[in-house]
Amino acid sequence: MIDPARCPELLTPAAMGEADRMTIAGGIPGIVLMERAGAAVAEQAARMARSGGRIAILCGPGGNGGDGFIAARLLAERGYRVELFLLGAREALRGDPALAAQRYGGVAAPAKAFDPDGADLVIDALYGAGLSRDVDGLAREGVERINDFASRGVAVLGVDVPSGIDGETGAVRGVAVRASASVSFFRLKPGHLLLPGREHCGRLALADIGIDAAALTAIAPRTFLNAPAIWRGDFPRLEAGSHKYTRGSALVLSGAAHRTGAARMAARAALRVGAGLVALASPPDAVAVNSAHSTAVMIEPFDGPDGFAALLADSRRNAVLIGPGAGVGGTTRALVEAALAGESDRSRAVVLDADALSSFAGDSAGLGELVARHGRATIATPHEGEFHRLFQGREDILGAPSKLARARLAAAALGAVVIYKGADSVVAAPDGRASIGYDLPPTLATAGSGDVLGGLACGLLAQGMPAFEAASAAVWLHGACARAFGPGLIAEDLPEALPGVLRALTSELPA
Repeated sequence: MIDPARCPELLTPAAMGEADRMTIAGGIPGIVLMERAGAAVAEQAARMARSGGRIAILCGPGGNGGDGFIAARLLAERGYRVELFLLGAREALRGDPALAAQRYGGVAAPAKAFDPDGADLVIDALYGAGLSRDVDGLAREGVERINDFASRGVAVLGVDVPSGIDGETGAVRGVAVRASASVSFFRLKPGHLLLPGREHCGRLALADIGIDAAALTAIAPRTFLNAPAIWRGDFPRLEAGSHKYTRGSALVLSGAAHRTGAARMAARAALRVGAGLVALASPPDAVAVNSAHSTAVMIEPFDGPDGFAALLADSRRNAVLIGPGAGVGGTTRALVEAALAGESDRSRAVVLDADALSSFAGDSAGLGELVARHGRATIATPHEGEFHRLFQGREDILGAPSKLARARLAAAALGAVVIYKGADSVVAAPDGRASIGYDLPPTLATAGSGDVLGGLACGLLAQGMPAFEAASAAVWLHGACARAFGPGLIAEDLPEALPGVLRALTSELPA
């Protein structure tokens, strides 16, 4: 098995089919690929079932069923008590699945007789990632039976994706298997990572079945698993001659005196991630409280949009974050307009979070116009509620079939990189590139966590990282800090976990 993080390209089911076709056209027969896939399933199954235990396999009539037949043969040869059940007639199989069935010498019982009672492991080989309709009939009964036994503690291994999960969108097609683990081939699909699919896949394993990575050149995927492999080359590095201004200067807008904590956490995150200077732009009533709580983060008083614009006139301030605790309304909107102005100084990157986005509720077009005039790197970081508020009335965006599709459309509409936050955070760029969060821990669901994420993105932009890479790196670092800290996490802990995460990350970066 291979580490998915080292193979970050994500392929739609159609693109995976094209990779298969190119490989077969290049001289590797389809049955050879199927044998390798079945062997990977058998290997993973052997890790999950006790030696000599009972394994029940439910096969469909297509390629997944062929993988199941091969796994059944190999597991039987290893001494497991295998019982295989087939949806449809064995004699109706065609192509490579028919060959796989011929090579299996055991009985293929009808799907209606499928009974996993007493099994150590159930292998779900019904349907693959390309499922284009809802699961019904005998197949639905089989899925429900698998889930019933899974709820009693029986381990379930999904082949490619759990049956009923759309490999492109992660949607449940009527009903879907809840697997303990899933084994896929060559590259993962978006549906492995997007909710609700991610919750059905269990532990993900990826197998090399001999598809040449050169197929990726022809396919040119634009969606990636969010891992260091996709942004490592742009991650900031300190040089011998580095000083605080070469490391970038970030400005974080503070809210009023009773709403300053979010901005302080964001500012500390920007500083921790490497920005050389970070300042809090504080309205008059917030200066005292911010000064009392800040040491390395500086305080810059301002009064109103004109005063904020004066702070931004310092060309050394090359990244600004607006939103955490800012308050929703015309004042915050005016501050966003000030940050996205400054056509004479186009070196400033902008991160818009929380209240900065909600202040443009229903006016995504107006925000997009400001971003276009700004002409520099801009990142927007909405969670689900903020996303829906911002894009009110845009059913072409809100009605898109997946979170990935919505994020891409939003990025194109705003002309900005969008971090569409959640357990499956999607980062999308206006040029169509996208990354999907992998293994983001649920402990991140705590107040202030998103403010820290905004600060990480701002700090990376201040150091000159391109917007898509900065946003993807911020999401990954955010998750890595939560994993490093563990249970009991609160938002203030995230910046303090960052040094250890950065130490491990930078030790892997090329010199």
